[in-house]
Amino acid sequence: MAERSGPKVYSIAAHRGFADALVAGLVPRYAQEGVGLARLTLLLPSARAARTVTEAFIRHFGEIGTKGLLMPRMAVVGDLDLDETLGSLLDPLGAADIPPAVDPTWRWLWLAQILRDLEPERAKGPALFKLAQETARTMDRLLVEDIGPEELLETPVLDLVPDLAEHWQESLRRFAVVQAHWLSELQKMGKLDAAARRNRLFEHAARRWKDNPPASPIVAAGVTSAAPALARLLRVVSELPLGAVILPDFDLTMDDAVWDELGCAGAPAESGGAPFAKGDAVTHPQYHLKLLLNRMGVGRGEVEPWHRKGRGAARPERSHAVSSIFLPPEASKTWFELKPAQRHMAGIRLLETPNPEAEAQTVALAVREALDVAERRVAIITPDRALARRIVHHLRRWHIEADDSAGRPLSQTTAGRLFLLLAVIAERAAPVPLVGLLGHPLVRREEGRREWLRALRGFERQLRGPRPAPGLEPLRDVAGKAGVGNWWGEAEALLAPLFDLPGEMLLADMLDLLAGTGEALCGPGMWAQEDGRALAAFVEDLRGHARNVGTLIDPKDLHGVLSHAMESKAVRPPYGGHPRVAIYGLLEARMTRADLVICAGLNEGSWPAKPSVDPLLAPPVLRALGVPGADFRIGLAAHDLAGALGAPEVILSRSERDAEGPAIASRFLLRVKALLGDLLDRYQDGTLPELARALDDAPLAPRYEKPDPKPSAEQRRQRISVTALDRLRSDPYQFYAGEILKLKELELLDAEPTPAWQGQVAHDILEHWHEHGGDLVTIASDKLKSMDHHPLTRFLWEPRLLKGLEWVEFAIASDPTRKPVLWEKWGEVEHRGVTLFGRIDRLDLLENGEYAVVDYKTGSPPTGKEVEAGYALQLGTLGLMVGLGGFAKAGIHGEASKFEYWSLAKDSRGKSESGFGYVQTPIKDGNKKTGILPEDFVSEAHRYLDDALDRWVLGEEGFTARLNPDAKVYNSYDQLMRLDEWLGREE
Repeated sequence: MAERSGPKVYSIAAHRGFADALVAGLVPRYAQEGVGLARLTLLLPSARAARTVTEAFIRHFGEIGTKGLLMPRMAVVGDLDLDETLGSLLDPLGAADIPPAVDPTWRWLWLAQILRDLEPERAKGPALFKLAQETARTMDRLLVEDIGPEELLETPVLDLVPDLAEHWQESLRRFAVVQAHWLSELQKMGKLDAAARRNRLFEHAARRWKDNPPASPIVAAGVTSAAPALARLLRVVSELPLGAVILPDFDLTMDDAVWDELGCAGAPAESGGAPFAKGDAVTHPQYHLKLLLNRMGVGRGEVEPWHRKGRGAARPERSHAVSSIFLPPEASKTWFELKPAQRHMAGIRLLETPNPEAEAQTVALAVREALDVAERRVAIITPDRALARRIVHHLRRWHIEADDSAGRPLSQTTAGRLFLLLAVIAERAAPVPLVGLLGHPLVRREEGRREWLRALRGFERQLRGPRPAPGLEPLRDVAGKAGVGNWWGEAEALLAPLFDLPGEMLLADMLDLLAGTGEALCGPGMWAQEDGRALAAFVEDLRGHARNVGTLIDPKDLHGVLSHAMESKAVRPPYGGHPRVAIYGLLEARMTRADLVICAGLNEGSWPAKPSVDPLLAPPVLRALGVPGADFRIGLAAHDLAGALGAPEVILSRSERDAEGPAIASRFLLRVKALLGDLLDRYQDGTLPELARALDDAPLAPRYEKPDPKPSAEQRRQRISVTALDRLRSDPYQFYAGEILKLKELELLDAEPTPAWQGQVAHDILEHWHEHGGDLVTIASDKLKSMDHHPLTRFLWEPRLLKGLEWVEFAIASDPTRKPVLWEKWGEVEHRGVTLFGRIDRLDLLENGEYAVVDYKTGSPPTGKEVEAGYALQLGTLGLMVGLGGFAKAGIHGEASKFEYWSLAKDSRGKSESGFGYVQTPIKDGNKKTGILPEDFVSEAHRYLDDALDRWVLGEEGFTARLNPDAKVYNSYDQLMRLDEWLGREE
């Protein structure tokens, strides 16, 4: 056996292509006749890396013409960020004495229980479970760095406590108490945290391999995690006779002065010094590799270049350019000394687009262009999952199916949304989630879906408007009015198990109810696809551990807890997309290589992501413990970009805006631009964005003129209500759309109570009171209660309504000179061959035998200017109908001489004792200086009526949109009239 000759650590430069270069060197070095590479063990950072290396082997064997070769054994070591575990792969090494790992889900639920017991008043609902998850994450962060809970009570941390803010002190105290409880529970169970067990396995493997070096080769490739236990294992591997450690994108061309400027990186200059100094360049892409080498005890000079390059290698100058891009502050001063040839970056293009949609379109076009070249592979790398989804959809324009290998959160998948809707429905059947659930694509997917959806549409239409009372029972009347009572009976029976639940119940039982109801609605198809299988695994795992722990939950908190838990579960698409196109997140992209790499979403907050401060331990505490700070991950993101820049052709893309507003370009992209300097224009690609815009270009649409429809004489001759007559005079187009086209505006689901709805409620109450007498407030309360509307709707509006009704009752009783003789009655009259009809709210008989026309309002009445302009003559038109005998069937004969609006709104004049209710007249009366005279009001309404009939109903004038810009009109038909296309552009 060969003697050890020091650590064997190699680096594959960014321009060489890590996976292909790795394979190109492993095959001639380790392949043996008859067994191929079967004796070789590869330690890789993730399952994704194993797949990438496997594909590289296949490409290599295909190029050299080998039809078959035994592959090496690939073991995944990974780090916590990739959520990969190593335990099962190292157990065969004799680690039976290492306690098993506790399940992460069980730990999460148990920590939530501990926190609940410690602070029962503060820790509640979804926030409790989120705090438990944050606690587990912080525990793992410390365990990865080999930091035990006892170190929280040692001098470096205790000395900091007095200087911390009060909330940080409280958080540290709570974390220490939770840790003590948790360690006690672990000892009882005889188990370890997953991160702690992983460290034990690393230590066990390191001892075993150091004492008894394996006879077969072991190579660690692409592992960059600087966890101390893993670093010690890598040191042992590098010293094995047949071992080696191969680092990705380690910069061997960097000057020693620049290397020193990166900082101490875990190796303080003085004994006992802080492992991470404040001046450390933790955002540099080489910093975490320096940290790894320091923890391995390997000098930079001991790292040698790998002897092979990959099939997709770029020119060596690219690595020099990448090194220059990321120079730390002092060293970057040398940019001014670089000659243009040293700043040249052939094969790199920069794209800037106005918004994410344009960026996705441009990136998709670049992919389509690249695929025209045979065998050319394209990789899109972006941490922005929303942008990735946009790119996927744009590629379908050319029938290119590209799957986002980073996956989607389970909560955003079809099956995941169904499960969360079930959790929301358990929160008292709000209309929007109820209709969303019953119309979900998985519901009745296998049979009877057409009939189911037909009934649902009728039910939904009837349900529109303000929210009904909670629960299923109030919805029976809705279904009955919609004519789908039988359908609702079936749906109600399926949903009933989710209602009438206790205030708190076992989470496991709640999950049983959700899963059972989901299966009843969807059948086995609920679990059929990849997202359904992921949901089944999630539910089964959570249910089993929740039952074991005895986790209790309030049903109203269920949606928040589940949505947060499901957000962290990624559902990756099945294989079967385009073989030459891949979309990666930053973690998935490590070690991959393609002929064209598109780095998209290069904005601050995306690439790099915003540094997230640990919510439990203050930054000074973490520094004292020797844990890298939040900015450390910026360096990892920089290293990801540096690796991607090594591809033969690279596109760097960003959008100038995001969903929140103007976006700031990534600091990495700004460095690229700064290095290029006066060469920047050569690398800006304006052609692709122009082509992308041209894809959606269309001939200039002709100018859309103001609508002025002119229907036939037969279509014009309509029955006209008094309210429609006002609408005809103010905006003829609205009359045309509503009365001739018969287009009515649908209310929203769970809508806020509209003035029309409030007015109808008030009218119904007043009609009952006028008809049957009694106490008006009592009648109103009974009426509102019987309507079964949502309590919030009632409690926000009901007190104001009751005050207004009190005023109505008092005002009528206090005026003996007038007597209500008609209320809420319809009347009609024929005038010039046209039927005019309307409902009168109240008609009072005056002492002189004439009548007063009263119109109730829940808001403000029309202004005098609107009445004079003829836009609000409803009272005058009703008075005209009274005089023409429009209400003769109700025994009304005579003339109307008084016209009043009775508003139930707040009385700003301060005359009402209740503070609500006042009378306003639309005519010139009392001290009013303007308005129509009382004796002219009916005749003026008559004139306006004849004018409307002459021009529109019996005439030929067009129903012009917004004929009177000063009139107050509804916006119900603005989209139909395409208002924004012509308003302000009229000639």
